[in-house]
Amino acid sequence: MLVPMLITGPTVGPRGRDEEKWMAPVTVGIDWAEGHHDVAVMDEAGAVVGKTRIDTGVAGFTELLALIAEHGGTPEQTPVGIETDKNLLVVALVAAGFTVYPLNPRAVARYRERHSQSGRKSDARDAALLADVLRTDRHLHRPMPAISEQGLALKALARQHQEAIWAWHDVLNRLRSLLMEYYPQALLAFPNLKHKAAIEVLGLAPTPSSARTLTRRRLVAALHRCGRRNDPPLVDQLLTALHADGLAQPPAVEAALGTAAAQLIAVAKTMSAGVDELEAALTAAFAEHPQAAIVASAPGLGPVLAARVLAEIGDDPTRFPTAAALRCYAGTAPVTRSSGRSHYVKARKVRNKRLGDACHWWAFATLTRSPAARAHYDARRAAGDHHNAALRNLANKLLGKLWWCLTHGQEWDDATAWPAHPRAALPAAA
Repeated sequence: MLVPMLITGPTVGPRGRDEEKWMAPVTVGIDWAEGHHDVAVMDEAGAVVGKTRIDTGVAGFTELLALIAEHGGTPEQTPVGIETDKNLLVVALVAAGFTVYPLNPRAVARYRERHSQSGRKSDARDAALLADVLRTDRHLHRPMPAISEQGLALKALARQHQEAIWAWHDVLNRLRSLLMEYYPQALLAFPNLKHKAAIEVLGLAPTPSSARTLTRRRLVAALHRCGRRNDPPLVDQLLTALHADGLAQPPAVEAALGTAAAQLIAVAKTMSAGVDELEAALTAAFAEHPQAAIVASAPGLGPVLAARVLAEIGDDPTRFPTAAALRCYAGTAPVTRSSGRSHYVKARKVRNKRLGDACHWWAFATLTRSPAARAHYDARRAAGDHHNAALRNLANKLLGKLWWCLTHGQEWDDATAWPAHPRAALPAAA
């Protein structure tokens, strides 16, 4: 069996550290698809020594392992390149001990242009290209982080909870657009359709005609089911808005639109319950994570937001060797472009958008939770930053301090986090 060759002399790795570059006996590229995967095995000289197309099941995975072993590869020595980090094949490869590199499709497209300008493309050729990327530039790409099963479960819940909220909002936006066509009184009564009372009451009265027959007793009962009790002014306000006269569609058209609205209302109600269940599961999973207390100790991070931050950072202690690496991953660190006499700094676009979004709201929440964070934000605003830029700068600071807490296993202390700000020693605002 071939052994890895050590190239003498240190090379600077992607994380800013001196690393020794190992040449693997073979590298593997996999072009994945829904129904099959194309595989290419490449040797040190860049020759494709094995290629095949496998299915997506156990038989295909067994065939892949046999192909790698046939050409001298072992799980410990053979890097695998693939343009995803979510496929079941990736899970199986990691479980088998392979080092998997989830390559960015945008970066792979640039490699493809380096090899050919004609625009030709095929699945088998792409698999060979992925193997060649690891053969030549493996030190410039990040392997899959070693996140624990508990961390992966938290990440799955956090992302699905956020996806469920987005889907729920899409349904509510469709409902709002539909109500504007025939039932504007409903939007006057309930400007915010996300409130449970809005969906509960509109479920009883999905059309202006049915709203005019809605009695006080039924309305009070509907509000009680949503937890709104003993609120006569609210009942009077809703009855006035729903019973108000207005322009109307023809009866048949109104009935048809009402049927469509009733279905959207039912879907929105079910989705709202699903969001609540996912949030409860997310909160429970976060509470059980060993690093939950550290993340939750940061001012401005409630259970859901803290869970999202921890889920996207992960619990691999070697994933981000420096605070700068984490800041770049979240997109809070700016990008400098300098060429000739041109020099400017702009916001980072290529980033983990979920982590960046969570950090944005974290920074916003700290404005009322940490006097020192508020002082930093005010200083950035006074220096000329607009609101979002000041929040991004604050998030960049917060993320670096959280990295220190996670690295050293210590909970957040505002006085230690902001030593230059005398206001950090003050109690947090309520």
